[in-house]
Amino acid sequence: MKLANNFPSLIQDTVHTVAGVVIAGFALKSFLVPNQFLDGGVTGVSLLLHEMFHWNLAMLIILVNLPFIIIGSFLVNRKFALKTLACVVLLSLCLEFLPYPVVTSEKILVSMFGGLFLGIGIGLAMRGGCAIDGLEILALYTMRRSSFTISEIILGLNVIIFLLAAMHFGLERALFAMLTYFVASRTIHYVIEGLEEYTGVTIISGRSQEIKEALVLQTGRGITVYKGERGFLKDSFEISTDCDIVFTVVTRLEVRRLKNLVHSIDPNSFIFTHRIKEAAGGVLKRRASH
Repeated sequence: MKLANNFPSLIQDTVHTVAGVVIAGFALKSFLVPNQFLDGGVTGVSLLLHEMFHWNLAMLIILVNLPFIIIGSFLVNRKFALKTLACVVLLSLCLEFLPYPVVTSEKILVSMFGGLFLGIGIGLAMRGGCAIDGLEILALYTMRRSSFTISEIILGLNVIIFLLAAMHFGLERALFAMLTYFVASRTIHYVIEGLEEYTGVTIISGRSQEIKEALVLQTGRGITVYKGERGFLKDSFEISTDCDIVFTVVTRLEVRRLKNLVHSIDPNSFIFTHRIKEAAGGVLKRRASH
C-alpha cells in the first residue's frame, strides 16, 4: 500500500530528473563545450579540466562529482547519494551518446542561454531529489566546520574557479563564465521555488482592525496577530499605544496587490516583507508540491 501511495511521486521525481539531465546535457554540448565556455561549481571544474588537459568530459563529470556524492551519503542519506550518482552517470551517458546540435557561437548567446538551460536542468534534477552539481554538498560539509554560510562558501569556491579560468584562459573567458554561472544560479532558484515563492508580510498600523478584516474577508488570507506597542518617537519617546501587528504569507505575485489594499485603508501603515524559504499548513494558496 505504501509503495502504491508513493508511486505517483516516484514517477514525478523520475520525470523531473531525466528531463533535467537531458536539458543539462543540451546546455553543455550545444552551448558551452563547443565554444570553450566555463561555468561555476563542480560542472565548472569539470569544464576547466576538460579545456586545460582535453580529458573526456563525460568521465570528468563522474570523477569530479564522486567525492561529493560520498560526502552526501553521510551528510544527507544513502538514498540521496545513490540517486545523485545515477543522475551524474546518466548525464555522462547523455554527453557521450546523445547527438546534441551546436546552436550558436555568439558569445553572449552562449553565455546567457547556456546558463539558462543548465539552470533549468540542475533545478529539475533537484526537484527530482538529487543533484547534478556537488558543490552544494561540499558547502554544507564546510559550513558545519566554519562560521560561513552556504552562499558565502559557494561564492568563495567559485571565485577560486573563476580566478583559475582568468589565469589560464584570460579575463574575458572568466567574465563570461561568471555571467553563465549567474544566469544558471538564478534559473535554478526560479525552477525550484517557482514564480509564486512565498513572502512573509508584516503590517503595523493604527487601523489594524480594518486591515485584518480586509485581509481575511476580501482576500481570503490567513493572518496571525501579535500584540505590540507603537510610538516611541524621538520627540515623544514616552508616548506609545497598544497595537495589533498583523502577519500574513502571500505569494510574490500577490505582494503588490496586498500593499495597495493596506495603503488604501491606511496610507501611513508600515509594511515590510521578507522571503520565506518554505511554508506548509495553515491557510496558504495551493501550489504544486515539489
